[in-house]
Amino acid sequence: MIDKTAIIYPGASIDVSTDIGPYTVVKSGGRIGKNNKIASHVVIDGNTEIGDNNTIFQFASIGSAPQDLKYKGENTKLVIGNNNIIREYVTMNPGTVTGNGITVVGNHNLFMMHVHIAHDCMIGNHAVLANNATLAGHIEIQDYAILGGLCAIHQFVRIGESALIAGGSMVVQDIPPYTIASGDRARIYGINRIGLKRRGFTKEEIETIKNAFKILYRSKVTVKIAAEKIVQEMGGQDKVKKFVDFVLNSKRGITR
Repeated sequence: MIDKTAIIYPGASIDVSTDIGPYTVVKSGGRIGKNNKIASHVVIDGNTEIGDNNTIFQFASIGSAPQDLKYKGENTKLVIGNNNIIREYVTMNPGTVTGNGITVVGNHNLFMMHVHIAHDCMIGNHAVLANNATLAGHIEIQDYAILGGLCAIHQFVRIGESALIAGGSMVVQDIPPYTIASGDRARIYGINRIGLKRRGFTKEEIETIKNAFKILYRSKVTVKIAAEKIVQEMGGQDKVKKFVDFVLNSKRGITR
């Protein structure tokens, strides 16, 4: 159903199974898939593609122009996957030509109230961003990451798989997978043991990650030497490989 007060611009594409609430606006670049539930007073702007089975609550702003003074109206894109929950007042911006030209949101994510996803961000799957978590441009959030309320993430930072960022943290460098970070400026405090258990990691896998963490953070050697030592001692395991690859590919440097 599309409410009679909704405004659907010519050129917008909406699957017949999707519900559109009162006073919602879908502009001509909107392409919306199956079984979405879009509440009242939502604005879907720009070149925005929304997949299937998403729930978008009232007052969300999806696809409006990036908050970047270099943006001059170029036809960049926002792509949202499937089964996401987007709560009240969430803002998501498309990419820019100085970045990837696209902002991508994966599947099964929860974005609580007032979350901001800036231009050229890449969000994986099963992530949770709590109230008022704010991403600057060009940020990567990997699968199963959790950002607490009132977090702020600096541009170009990467948050690794299953990392946990405590509420109120200010993050200026990369957070490796499986770790816990907190503070202003954020520091690493250990591995996200509870989160890994909930994901079904075995005791052996968690112990291996813990040992890799100790080598990187407590052996008082350079990141490169620590990574080499981790590979030598336990490099054949997939979880460890993700950890090491993330660290070695860091451009901003990892949070210490």
